[in-house]
Amino acid sequence: MKRKVYNLALAAVLLLLPACEDWLNVDPLTKAPSSVFLSDPNGINTLLANLYTKMPMEDFMYNPGKFFNYHRDLGGNAFVDFGWSTSFMTDESNYSAGSGAGPVNDNYWAYGAVTMSGNNNISNGAYGSIRQVNQFLLDLNTANIDEGVRKRCASEAHFIRAYMYFGLVKRYGGVPIIEVPQVPGDNLNVPRSTEKQTFDFILNECDLAIENLPATATSNDGIYRATKWTAYALKSRVALYAASIAKYWDKAPLTGEAVDLKLVGGMTNADANNYYAQCIAASAAIIDNSGKTLYKPTPASRTEAARNFQDMFQNPTGAMEEMIFLKAYIDGSTTRMQGHSYDVYFNPAQTPPSYTYYGRFCPTLNLVDLFEDYTDDGTGKSVPLVTRNDGVEDEYIANPGTDLDLSVPYKLYNTPTEIFANKDARLFASVITPGSAWKGKTIVMQGGLIRPDGTRLVYQNGSAVGLDGNTYYTYGASSSSDYSGFAQLGNNEQGNFSSSGFSVKKYLKEGMTTITQFICTTPYIDFRLGEIYLNYAEAAVESGQGSASLASQYLNALRRRAGHTDNIPATIENILKERRVELAFEGHRYWDLVRRRDSHLAFNKTTRKALVPILDLRENPPKYFFVRANNWPDNNAGGRTFETKSYYLPIPDISTSGLVQNPQY
Repeated sequence: MKRKVYNLALAAVLLLLPACEDWLNVDPLTKAPSSVFLSDPNGINTLLANLYTKMPMEDFMYNPGKFFNYHRDLGGNAFVDFGWSTSFMTDESNYSAGSGAGPVNDNYWAYGAVTMSGNNNISNGAYGSIRQVNQFLLDLNTANIDEGVRKRCASEAHFIRAYMYFGLVKRYGGVPIIEVPQVPGDNLNVPRSTEKQTFDFILNECDLAIENLPATATSNDGIYRATKWTAYALKSRVALYAASIAKYWDKAPLTGEAVDLKLVGGMTNADANNYYAQCIAASAAIIDNSGKTLYKPTPASRTEAARNFQDMFQNPTGAMEEMIFLKAYIDGSTTRMQGHSYDVYFNPAQTPPSYTYYGRFCPTLNLVDLFEDYTDDGTGKSVPLVTRNDGVEDEYIANPGTDLDLSVPYKLYNTPTEIFANKDARLFASVITPGSAWKGKTIVMQGGLIRPDGTRLVYQNGSAVGLDGNTYYTYGASSSSDYSGFAQLGNNEQGNFSSSGFSVKKYLKEGMTTITQFICTTPYIDFRLGEIYLNYAEAAVESGQGSASLASQYLNALRRRAGHTDNIPATIENILKERRVELAFEGHRYWDLVRRRDSHLAFNKTTRKALVPILDLRENPPKYFFVRANNWPDNNAGGRTFETKSYYLPIPDISTSGLVQNPQY
């Protein structure tokens, strides 16, 4: 079985290996002891590269509902689907054919294994990966290598181990902490540590990583290798997460033995303030000392701001002044193992790939309404789209196909783009909106029309002749290749059309014309300075520590990059809103809801929202109005609910491991 690894220390490895593909497809390390690899610098790189692959990074190939691994040759559900995102389990987007709001049921405890036995299985699962890190650290002690190399490799291993344990604690709470490579005959039934002890261990691992990681990765190292600032970034993220759990865990109170033993929850306000302080310090270290800056922070126009923000995600390696840690890919269209398929599944229906599935990523109206306009009055308030003349923007139709009331004073627009005028530039860089241009086409998102006689034709295929004598179509065109929204709702083909009225743009490559499975090589951004600014601001405002002035400065620097000219106060409401618009679709929203214990409040028989453009043929020339509606899949499901027990996943195989189970399982 081959394993996919990072493009780590590529220049050095190419001296040893005949081709890039050989570096990226190395044999499992079970074929030889790690001490053999440690006798050669290139072997060390190979060991490290394999450890990098085991980090639970929720990247382009991650499916929160499948086993957490990247290996397609295990079969069945033991591999990642390439067209999913944690975003689909939040209020910022939905999967076109429907997605729930439950826990990330990826079973990270057992990732990489077809079967597993809790932490008793020392070769598979998360603990099998942790064991390999532990073995690497042990073998480093006796390896005949340069002392500087030894220290750097040890720090790198501590970073990887911290990343692995963070993947565990945010899913399961306190877990067994194992720092030595267990072997058969050892007492494998290590009890769970408390949630606080687990977070403290991870943060200490980050400190050990920081000790001897370099400030920069050289060209020989490869730009995808962790640096000191990567470890600080992980510490910033972990500390903010721990602080939020400590402060808010009892918003969703749980009971049982795991709670009594503080294996989940049970932390205090003092703990929260300690973690907030660590987040502030780690964030400040990056901001003050790394030399990182925002990518193109002062655009000359809003159009330029949108282009700059879009470019940062189309080509992250061209924005290295902001990037802290990336994951690389190579074209896998031949090997079917190396690339990702983000552009395959998520291009709108009018720009489909050479594949059966597309149009799957549907940003919600909930998110679009959050973006500011350029009134810039110093408040930073969101500005919902104006759909009605009476100012009512909080009413939603369950099913526009049957429930549309034409007595409502809908506001008429000449084009489908007018409603978005003056919106924050990041909206147009992150979301494909109705009527916008994409790959040389005007993207058509239309859910129906009103005939000249006032009868409705909504959410059903059809046509009508307008007062101007022209023929118009329900979905905006006669051919399904010429529209991208709302078609086939309730049928098998609905997945290829947006059910929200929007498609994703962030990370899609606009210039990519040949799109096949696994061909995509756009790097995944794991850490960037924009997140660190927001981490600092949230920690400072939540705790009263750090600098309130700097919190405001960092918040407004992100808005300035988006073309805003005012300064808004660094309130927690403004900071959380800014996280949602700045970091949309980057994998943060799901965990932000979980760490602040807001998931069960956001999803309680909740339907995410859609914007349905309707063409009104009673007007000559025809006009558009926009209907606020329940998202079709959510409405059909009766809404989405997040249970409080889902803040933690069940501990697997407790009958074998003897571990205390999480509440309500």
